[in-house]
Amino acid sequence: MKRTTTVIVLIAIVLVFGVALFYLWRKNQEDPVTYTTQMASKETIVVNTVATGSIVPEEEILIKPNISGVIEEVYVEAGQFVKEGDLIAKIRVIPNVSSLTSAKNNIASNQTALQTAEINFKTQKAIYDRQKQLFDKGVISANDFDQVNNTYLQAKQRVEQSRIDVRQSRQNYDIIKTGTTSGLGSIAQTQVRATVSGMVLDVPVKEGNQVIEANNFNEGTSIASLADVTKMIFEGKVDESEVGKIKEGLPLEITVGAIENHKFDAVLDYIAPKGIAENGAIQFEIEGSLESIDSTFIRAGLSANASIILDKAEDVLAIKEALVQYDPETKKPFVEIEVGDQKFEKKDVELGISNGIFVEVKSGISDTDKIKVWNQLQGPPAYAGRN
Repeated sequence: MKRTTTVIVLIAIVLVFGVALFYLWRKNQEDPVTYTTQMASKETIVVNTVATGSIVPEEEILIKPNISGVIEEVYVEAGQFVKEGDLIAKIRVIPNVSSLTSAKNNIASNQTALQTAEINFKTQKAIYDRQKQLFDKGVISANDFDQVNNTYLQAKQRVEQSRIDVRQSRQNYDIIKTGTTSGLGSIAQTQVRATVSGMVLDVPVKEGNQVIEANNFNEGTSIASLADVTKMIFEGKVDESEVGKIKEGLPLEITVGAIENHKFDAVLDYIAPKGIAENGAIQFEIEGSLESIDSTFIRAGLSANASIILDKAEDVLAIKEALVQYDPETKKPFVEIEVGDQKFEKKDVELGISNGIFVEVKSGISDTDKIKVWNQLQGPPAYAGRN
């Protein structure tokens, strides 16, 4: 029994020793690590941050009526260009019964006042004529005649004012009843006209819709929205982690999803001083003016991305950032330059801006140096075909 155990132990030792020898033999058969090299190249390095948003007009004008009523006709449609003063829509006034009755009673009251003023004027004129004859003959003094003359002129003025009141009350009645009156001409309130030149972006009302006038207590119903589509801006939001890196005046590159292979230049004009909480993060609104859109038609509201250029270096010597090593003691960057077959020499380098892939090299190497790829991944050895 003891002999059997001893034999088994010896066999196990021999097997372990054999496996170890086989592993060492195979290890010696592997190829030595061969490092590849790369060379520096001329690159344009851009450091940027991206904001999402949309393209909107710089100014969008809402056309509102100055009288309440019902849309009788609409003369424009979305996408149409209009000039300042062009007719947008016509409103049919639905008079308020109470206001109409009050205006009608006001006419009757003013007419009564006019009749009374005319009767008084006739009486004062007769007195004036008699007193003037006596004054001309020297019967009454100038002081007495002046009093009569003043009373006569006041009576005449009251007649003229009463006539004006009657005319105004009739015009007010017409406006309440029909929305316009004689003498208003091109400013007739039933005709809604464009206040600026531009494209009609939207016509939210149709014939038969009721509209409310714009006044101090109500913003009114929008009949149409107009904008100059040659003056567009980008409106977007950036995260609080990026807002500290940007400032007004930085260049933007706008990419519109619906317009392929085209970028628009813009300038950052506005950064909101206050952030807004959205989905657990603070977002800051930004605006950028598009410098030129050429003949490209950009529809208002299209989604877009803005690349905010924080820094840019054009046509500079650059290498991939993965080639850079750092001294463990000084923390200074360096690369290894090939000086012979699989022989490398350390070279300190001065780095510039980086976009995460390429980094600018200001000094230390040239574009002919072969740089060691020190952190390359080694694939499994290929044993096939070996003896």
